Amino acid sequence: LDTHPRNEDGGFWHKQIYPHQVWLDGVYMATPFMAEYAARNNRPQDFDDVINQIRMAAAHTYDPSNGLYRHACDGSRQMCWADKETGQSKHVGGRAMGWYAMAIVDALDFIPEDQEGREEVLGLLNNIVTQLKRIQDKKTGLWYQVLDRSGDKGNYLESSCSAMFIYSLLKATRKGYIDASYLEVAEKAYQGFIEEFVETDKDGLMNITQACAVAGLGGKDNRSGDYDYYINEQIRANDPKAIGPFIMAVLEWDLIKGKK
Repeated sequence: LDTHPRNEDGGFWHKQIYPHQVWLDGVYMATPFMAEYAARNNRPQDFDDVINQIRMAAAHTYDPSNGLYRHACDGSRQMCWADKETGQSKHVGGRAMGWYAMAIVDALDFIPEDQEGREEVLGLLNNIVTQLKRIQDKKTGLWYQVLDRSGDKGNYLESSCSAMFIYSLLKATRKGYIDASYLEVAEKAYQGFIEEFVETDKDGLMNITQACAVAGLGGKDNRSGDYDYYINEQIRANDPKAIGPFIMAVLEWDLIKGKK
């Protein structure tokens, strides 16, 4: 991370092949691990960097019209998917915001309580859960592939982002980062996930359905990031990006319910 390229505000490039770009996905790729490394190796100076990564991503992707965070921002304003004024991508990808929520709750495990900027991070998390409650599907308790178009034609309830939000809500409630009332939001989603996405096949094996395989921007395929792009990417069962967060959510559920 010390050698990874950054923008002028200190934010990491998403990848070296995506110069000047900040993706919400990327916050999870680095920030929780940086925070744990800092805690384990007595590097308190790194916590400022951890907080800046979280703060920077919010500043670049926040959509004031709905309180959500768009998938990414191109600082150079050059990519086909980037708004020429803001640099932001066109939509709020469910899994992108899921990665961001998980990054925050996992980094908070290691950020000292008296660290300057920690309260701002908690504020960002509280905004996220406020919006998740607002846009949660009333029937199933789950969340859509494209969050800023929830319920629109062609959009669908997506398992990986739903698992990520369930995990984040459960952990944040258990740790006291958010109000205890959000446990009801998480519980409704947890039960909805099992009913909507968990199937047992003829051999008695469990499958998790309805996961978007990949949703990115630009790259060699010049992915546009428009609404049609997100809803038409491949959907598959047992994607690791759904399985992993769901296992993490189940562990949080068991901790809250007092199981061993």
